[in-house]
Amino acid sequence: MNSFTLPPRHTTTTRMSAPRLKIFTGNSNRPLAEEICKNVGIPLGAATVTSFPDGESFVRLEENIRGQDIYLIQSTCTPTNHHLMELLIMIDAAKRASAQRITAVLPFYGYARQDRKDQPRVPITAKLVADLLSAAGANRVLTMDLHSQQIQGFFNIPVDHLFASPVIFKYLENIRGDNLVVCSPDVGGMKMAAAYAGALGTGVGMVWKKRTSATTVESVNIVGDVVGKDVLIVDDITETAGTLVNAAKLLRAHGAKSVRAAVSHSLLSDMAYERLRGGHIDELITTNSIPVEPRGLPITVLSIAPLLAEAIVRINNNESVTGLFQVKGY
Repeated sequence: MNSFTLPPRHTTTTRMSAPRLKIFTGNSNRPLAEEICKNVGIPLGAATVTSFPDGESFVRLEENIRGQDIYLIQSTCTPTNHHLMELLIMIDAAKRASAQRITAVLPFYGYARQDRKDQPRVPITAKLVADLLSAAGANRVLTMDLHSQQIQGFFNIPVDHLFASPVIFKYLENIRGDNLVVCSPDVGGMKMAAAYAGALGTGVGMVWKKRTSATTVESVNIVGDVVGKDVLIVDDITETAGTLVNAAKLLRAHGAKSVRAAVSHSLLSDMAYERLRGGHIDELITTNSIPVEPRGLPITVLSIAPLLAEAIVRINNNESVTGLFQVKGY
């Protein structure tokens, strides 16, 4: 797994100047939580997070946290509802144990795609989850690459919204060049594609698509010149890889030399792995916001642990996190 190293922090505050900091995790992504703790320089907090035979979640924090600053790390990935419930119960346990401040750290915020009423009589579940986190007792949320940035407005508590792009930019240093073109797989991703293109100094393009069902899409046309180019498709989430693979097919049909994809959150289903085996995408670059298994495919997993660890320390020390959005050389 590749790792991203942050630049030195220009501050007189030492990394462990706030002894009240403790980090706990649920069962969604324990390896990421352990790596975050290693970067912070503290052990992962002891907690029992398990289930009763009927499926009910049970949580017990095994350490005294009275008056302390608590960070609960949990990605709401598969099984989404179970991991979300674990997080809510962990927050409640921390609140009832008299924690001074509780920050829910969601490297991946589930239900983010249900952020508007695009059909009659449907919920806005991203807002519901925000309300549940607040009602459970969270004082703050730290998350990364929300499906739409306006979800921050669904919360009545502070939200620190980080981006995986600095980690991905660092990895892309080896392939950036005049022949690289950044492409969005749909209209909604043009803002992200333009940001990548600006940072990497490349051209930008777009694939126009039509979604035919929840698991299938149809790529229709290309906007931009991709003939003989190394194309980088950027997106925030992939689950079935339908959008990525169909875009890659169309890009190759229009003369693209190679096609890579950079995706912040890869919730890869069996259908996604099957599609990726088709060889239309030369490399899938993603992060460990949720557990990812390469399964012998050209999947590169970059670690966001240093970035999240730095954000946790800065929040704990009441410092700005704005510097985490800036990458030297870009």
